[in-house]
Amino acid sequence: MENQQLSSIQKLTSWLSHIYGIIWGPYVLIPLLLGVGVVMMFGLKFIPWRKLNLAFIVMWKGRKNQEGHEGELTPWHALITSLAATVGIGNIVGVATAILVGGPGAVFWMWVTATFGMATKFYEATLAVKYREVTPDGSYVGDPMYYIKNGLETNWK
Repeated sequence: MENQQLSSIQKLTSWLSHIYGIIWGPYVLIPLLLGVGVVMMFGLKFIPWRKLNLAFIVMWKGRKNQEGHEGELTPWHALITSLAATVGIGNIVGVATAILVGGPGAVFWMWVTATFGMATKFYEATLAVKYREVTPDGSYVGDPMYYIKNGLETNWK
C-alpha cells in the first residue's frame, strides 16, 4: 500500500516537473517576456527610448520641491519609490545567480530583456496615474488594484 502511494506521488511529481519545465523553460518564458515587451514598445512607438533624455531632464530639475507646484512627491522621489517597489531583494539575488550560472551571456540577455521591459513599466506607471483616486484627505493613491478596479469592466473586480 505504501509503495503504491509513493509511486503515485512520484508520478505526480514527475508530471508537475514536466509542466513546470515547459512553462518556465526557454521556449515559453523568454519569447513571452521579449514578445510582450516588443509588442508594447511598438505600441508606444518607442517613447521610452525616444524620450529618455527628456525624462532625465525633468527628473533632474524636479529633485527639489518648486514653489507653486502641487504634488506630494518630486519626480526624483517618485522614481526612487518606483525603483524600490520594482527591484527588491529577489531581483538582486536573481541577477547574481544568473551571472553565476549563465556567465556573461546572462548579462547580455538581461540587458536585452530590460530594454523592452521598460515598455511594460511605462504602461504600468501610465495606468496607475490615469486610474488613480483621490482620498478624502486630498492625497492620491494608484496602483494595479486601482487600475483594475477603475479601468476594467466590473467582472474584474
